[in-house]
Amino acid sequence: MKTQKIVEEEEVVRKGYDDIAREYQAKRQTFDNVEVLTEFFHYLPKCARILDAGCGAGVPCADLAMQAGFEVVGVDFSSSMLKMARKNVPEADLIKEDMTKLGFPDNSFDGLIALYSIIHVPREMHASLYQQFHEILKPEGMMLMCIGSDEWEGTDAYFGTQMFWSEPSLENTLKMVKNAGFQILSGKHLVIGGERAYWITARNQ
Repeated sequence: MKTQKIVEEEEVVRKGYDDIAREYQAKRQTFDNVEVLTEFFHYLPKCARILDAGCGAGVPCADLAMQAGFEVVGVDFSSSMLKMARKNVPEADLIKEDMTKLGFPDNSFDGLIALYSIIHVPREMHASLYQQFHEILKPEGMMLMCIGSDEWEGTDAYFGTQMFWSEPSLENTLKMVKNAGFQILSGKHLVIGGERAYWITARNQ
């Protein structure tokens, strides 16, 4: 059960992205994720079903996956972001849903992508989040995620609104991912769009 503190932190994120959707996406859309996403796509079977967890406005991630021939399901709890996503990737199955409370059956997906989204989930929820990812991915299913480079938690001004971030230490994140049932195939720091993040590719076991 979520504490009042977690509920309030999540509401800061949801409201924040509702307020800044267009400004935020104008910046995020310039991030060149093509290389890292294309590398990840090579792990997936033809016509794989992918979950984009925290899909935002659907570009570039969901759009690139659709162009690669995959079936894409995107979830986000920001109405403004989903409204943009439905225009950007109308062929994707886009659902307004909290990524910490996904309602999909076990073994629903061949792949899962979580880019710039886990960093907004309160750290108390991370272990259960990775466990949930493990359950909805098929055995041998693949996950691509990025997290912050440094341990930090707080609320700060962002594009003229308030935004909340929660980032455990890298050591703790790697431990939680492994404990949830994933084999980490690669992990590396990348600077994309001027932002430094740690990118993890993992296989479900």
